[in-house]
Amino acid sequence: MDTLKSKFSEKALPLAQELKSFVKEHGNVVVGQYTIDQVVGGMKGIKGLLTETSVLDAVEGIRFRGYNITQLRELLPKAEGDTEPLPEGIFYLMLIGELPTPEDVAFISQEWNRRANIPQHVFDTLEALPATTHPMTQFSIGILAMQTESEFAAGYAKGIGKDTYWQHTYEDAMNLIARLPRLAAYIYRRSFHNGNHIAPDPSLDWAGNFAHMLGIDTPSFKSLMRLYLTIHADHEGGNGSAHTVHLTGSMLSDAYLSFSSGMNSLAGPLHGLANQEVISWIFKMQKTLGTETPTKEQVEEYIRQTLANKQVVPGYGHAVLRRTDPRFLAQQDFAKKHFPDDPLCNLVWNVYDVAPRILGETGKIQNPFPNVDAHSGALLLHYGFKEYSFYTVLFGVSRALGVMASLCWSRAYGLGLERPGSVTFAKLKEIAEKAANPTLA
Repeated sequence: MDTLKSKFSEKALPLAQELKSFVKEHGNVVVGQYTIDQVVGGMKGIKGLLTETSVLDAVEGIRFRGYNITQLRELLPKAEGDTEPLPEGIFYLMLIGELPTPEDVAFISQEWNRRANIPQHVFDTLEALPATTHPMTQFSIGILAMQTESEFAAGYAKGIGKDTYWQHTYEDAMNLIARLPRLAAYIYRRSFHNGNHIAPDPSLDWAGNFAHMLGIDTPSFKSLMRLYLTIHADHEGGNGSAHTVHLTGSMLSDAYLSFSSGMNSLAGPLHGLANQEVISWIFKMQKTLGTETPTKEQVEEYIRQTLANKQVVPGYGHAVLRRTDPRFLAQQDFAKKHFPDDPLCNLVWNVYDVAPRILGETGKIQNPFPNVDAHSGALLLHYGFKEYSFYTVLFGVSRALGVMASLCWSRAYGLGLERPGSVTFAKLKEIAEKAANPTLA
């Protein structure tokens, strides 16, 4: 058993026993109440999932095991000569619940390099698809093709005991995460660079090697990938991709099947496609206004016209957050440090200067501030990364860190299959009538 797996065992298994005892003693305690609005509106805010890796705070933003983005940029280990955290560190933090040492992170980098080989049949499967197939479709199919390597599926077929489910899931999670940069880079080079692939460099860290295989081999882009893959890693358990992985995994589907289903959720325009929509909206603004560098007054006029046309300002608003997303601010800080005069980034900042006030004036938007998607596309475009349909794949590679750590915890805890009840519209009417007239109850 490797050192990380052993550490996870020491952390998770005693807590799993404690959880069983806790549920036995306190299982009937009411957690909260929910409303008809929440039932019809996608169960928003209903506390119905157990998730250890991160929590979304309306004011402070995402907190990973209690640490916010600003703290993690400072405290997580970094590559030599870089100021941004290594994603290996946030995976360790989410899995173990402790800040990693540089040695912990070095171990994970080495493990992921060791596990990174992808079977040839996966590439053959991708090559059977038209090169014009959407990158997210290729990504999901490639993940499914790797399912032949699942140690959990093989073990389950042989009749492994429930107490070892977590061990096989850990192996799948580590293998899957290790292989995703190679898979994603292969899809990128196949789709946009005539299949001119770049061999991995095992001397590099996980994110640095990903940048290398994409073909943007500059130190600052490697640094951006480390930041990007860290801040997109998780978003507590109820967001679309994380919840989908949890739901599929609760049926004892292995990591590959579960993660592929999560990526199909991420591909939706209300989830991972948002960063692409932000860039499209900005380009449309520039074209409409006839300038690449509109003034703040022009930006304000365009935003007001967007709202008058009953359209949204993409990248603004969030289901939970009630202030500027710290992930937006981290990306803004990166840009101001590395390329403060970039015209597109400056336009993003001009939108930030005026949009919250205008959106707040409507009185209809609970959070008029930017989220993570409002900035990420501009950073990628600075490096000539203009293939917008691939942006969500980058998001997906990062999101594997959080959802795979969560899947390991789900297996260690022995969580049951997710099966909420449902209700008809007629039943909702009956409930509402009884609430309005208690004598009918």
